[in-house]
Amino acid sequence: MSIFSAFLNRAKKSYDRWGAYAQSKLANLLFAYELQRRFATSAINAISVGCHPGYAATNLQASGPGMDGSAISKWMMKAANFLIAQSQEMGALPTLFAAVAPQVYGCDYIGPTGMRGMRGYPEKVMSNNKSYDEAIAKQLWVISEELTGVVYNF
Repeated sequence: MSIFSAFLNRAKKSYDRWGAYAQSKLANLLFAYELQRRFATSAINAISVGCHPGYAATNLQASGPGMDGSAISKWMMKAANFLIAQSQEMGALPTLFAAVAPQVYGCDYIGPTGMRGMRGYPEKVMSNNKSYDEAIAKQLWVISEELTGVVYNF
């Protein structure tokens, strides 16, 4: 059973918001890297690039605590946004960089380079080791096709 099959089955029993968030970010990278490998194998003139905004002060941080009704969590997120987060504009830069910078290639990962990847100007960075696992990426691709019914013939 793949890491994603196990996660999907576990998610049916109980839900962990942060676990699901982390799993979805890993899935995004695995999928992006696998898409690039499929482009390359099929000689398709396109690139697939991963990117992340770092910690940008957006409504996302207020939504979770707001849904929980936790005033303490809401206050803590506001404080973290004020002390740690970068602006929404800075958070948008990695996506723009990934889309238009001439030095970006397939399977690159773009993100902020300061404060442990949470803020700063975008550059090429490394994603976590699991995101480079080709076997898991292929499993995710197959599971995605099965669950969505969408199959790409390269």
